[in-house]
Amino acid sequence: MALFVYNTLTHQKEEFKPLKDKVVNMYVCGVTPYDEVHLGHARCYVAFDVIRRYLEYSDYTVNYVQNFTDIDDKIIKRAQEVQIDPLALAQKNIEEYFKDINALNIKKAKAYPKVTENIAEIIKIIDNLVNKGYAYAVDGDVYYRVAKFQKYGALSKRDVSQLKSGARVEIDERKEDPLDFALWKKEKPGEPSWPSPWGSGRPGWHIECSAMSLHELKTATLDIHGGGQDLIFPHHENEIAQSEGSTGKLFAKYWLHNGFVTINKEKMSKSLGNFFTLKQIYQKHSPAAVRLFLISQHYRSPIDYSEDKITEAAKGLDKFQNVLENMREMVNQINLDAIGKKFTAAPEICQQMEDKFTAAMDDDFNTAEALAVLFEMTNAINIEMEQKELDLVKLSYMSRTLVRLGQVLGLFAPGSALRTAEDKLKGKNISVPEVERLLARREEYRRQKKWAESDQVRDELLAKGIILEDTAHGTRWKVKE
Repeated sequence: MALFVYNTLTHQKEEFKPLKDKVVNMYVCGVTPYDEVHLGHARCYVAFDVIRRYLEYSDYTVNYVQNFTDIDDKIIKRAQEVQIDPLALAQKNIEEYFKDINALNIKKAKAYPKVTENIAEIIKIIDNLVNKGYAYAVDGDVYYRVAKFQKYGALSKRDVSQLKSGARVEIDERKEDPLDFALWKKEKPGEPSWPSPWGSGRPGWHIECSAMSLHELKTATLDIHGGGQDLIFPHHENEIAQSEGSTGKLFAKYWLHNGFVTINKEKMSKSLGNFFTLKQIYQKHSPAAVRLFLISQHYRSPIDYSEDKITEAAKGLDKFQNVLENMREMVNQINLDAIGKKFTAAPEICQQMEDKFTAAMDDDFNTAEALAVLFEMTNAINIEMEQKELDLVKLSYMSRTLVRLGQVLGLFAPGSALRTAEDKLKGKNISVPEVERLLARREEYRRQKKWAESDQVRDELLAKGIILEDTAHGTRWKVKE
């Protein structure tokens, strides 16, 4: 099957065909690091991490770039409030960003360009726009001439005539048109600034991505440009006008936008004050559970946050972990390479599950349906483990398929998909040797048919948070939630 993606520009699903066969140039708008990372940011970067992972699973080479807007009105304002240099504040928050985001098992981008490191590239594009008549200078400021770009409003599907009278339009009598937006801002006292042909100043918000995507990916046309739905207008609309005005070429072939995180159906945002930082959430929930929660809905749909929903995601994660840990105990040292002659191909169920998984992901990266396939595979493994005659080779193939597909969604870090026994007992007042000693004692009581004594051992373990499961193939234990 072919991969289809929903293109915001055309408002329909389209077959994905990058400009260069099996190579994808992908640019995602990054954060403005004036404060800590919150769950809304995580939704965006987990969503595009999954998209990147699936493209790589589908044998594409993905050149993924994500920027930092490290100079901006918000950064300057916050720096003044806390009495710190704006660039120092931005750098501090960038470092914290990586700590919080890396915990979600997000793959590293090819590059993380910063505005302050690309001033020369930004000035070059602005100068080109001025020379082509797409921009004009007024008293040290430079504005983009929206009326000259005939396609303005195509991405957001907004009518230019209505925009002119809209409340969101900035009022500045020096502008030729109310819709014109700043490419370069004149220096103000106490603010960082750089020299330019129009005087000292700093870039406007929108121009940065046009410059950094071109500089880092060396192409005028991106295969994928992504970000949150709140960026469609004006940010991405303005990026199109700038980039295409400068290069004369299509800026991005596919525009992908993730839905909002909401609380009680209202968008989570710093401006509304109804947000949770990742640091706050990590105090109660594991990053892995947060990630599973974030991909439990299609990336374009809104996802409503609640403590119960992340707790439920944690339980789902435990289902994966438990079945894989039980599998590890059963087929601990099995070597598929050594017994490969017995299986010319993986069992049919593995291919069936992979086909269903790829069908879901080929439909605009439908992670909700893909997760359902993983849970179906988990149930199939559990049923297989209850058979009287265990086929360890089949079980091993099935569990490895589960891990491999789970890694496409970023649920398992490569090489560390399973928790160790010691990991399971963290925070419990019992050690692995003690659990094993008590299990051995209980097994001896059972062999001697001393059922009361056997039950006492079970109760002793339960009091310490350990649940026993007696199966046809022995006793398994897990930690009580």
